[in-house]
Amino acid sequence: MGWVKMLLMNRKVIPYTQQALAHAKKLRQNMTYSEVKLWIELRNGAMMGYDFDRQRPMLNYIVDFYCKDVMLAIEVDGITHDDEKVIVKDEIRQEEIEIYGVSFLRFNALDVVHDFKNVLREIENWLLDYEDKNGVSESVKRKRELLKFPKDRSRK
Repeated sequence: MGWVKMLLMNRKVIPYTQQALAHAKKLRQNMTYSEVKLWIELRNGAMMGYDFDRQRPMLNYIVDFYCKDVMLAIEVDGITHDDEKVIVKDEIRQEEIEIYGVSFLRFNALDVVHDFKNVLREIENWLLDYEDKNGVSESVKRKRELLKFPKDRSRK
């Protein structure tokens, strides 16, 4: 297997296979409703200034969302994740990725649709706990400032 491994600034990049990368690109084109709903709240630093990637390859797997700054993976589990075989595979996959220091938050897809405020609150609480223990990076502070005062894009 050809592993891709890089380090960018202080961010640790998890290695991944070319097959996982190709599959992730396809998944980005076919996100579920619950994934799209959550992505709208995570993209462009909208979640407290943190940048998230969607359908991020890691090892030979793909996680639904990933924030490199805090090494947090977020999974949205649909009905297929109720199958016992899938549950076992998910546990193995998560354990292999956690070896690299990645933390996981898992949400049921129906909760994302029907209990969205609590899903967002849980993500925010995880991030606040992380910040209490580790502080806030300068890049996140800058992003938060930009979010407070977005540029006026209207034409005059």
